[in-house]
Amino acid sequence: MNEELPVLYKRKCVPCSGLEPPLTGESLKPYMARLSSKWFLTENQRLTQTFKFKDFKAALAFTNAVGELAEAENHHPVIELTWGRVTVTLWTHKIHGLSENDFILAAKIERIGIA
Repeated sequence: MNEELPVLYKRKCVPCSGLEPPLTGESLKPYMARLSSKWFLTENQRLTQTFKFKDFKAALAFTNAVGELAEAENHHPVIELTWGRVTVTLWTHKIHGLSENDFILAAKIERIGIA
């Protein structure tokens, strides 16, 4: 684990100018190491995790909590809600790939799932 990388859930998402290059290859590894192994990369461009719940009501409550967090961070994931399951997919649209913001939000979303 890269000890120089601050704890992600304590960070705040910062606006993306669109000029930053997306994180790829080796630069993704320290960020992935800070998340649970339930997150996975799709083509090194998107970060996804499916959260499971006992029923629709619990899944909806989680979806609403993720939505409130996304608004507070001004970084908005794709959220797919179905009975007992919520899939969250993150990427930074302006750079067509992953940025530090995606990992910050993922770490904060994990903490909602724990609560």
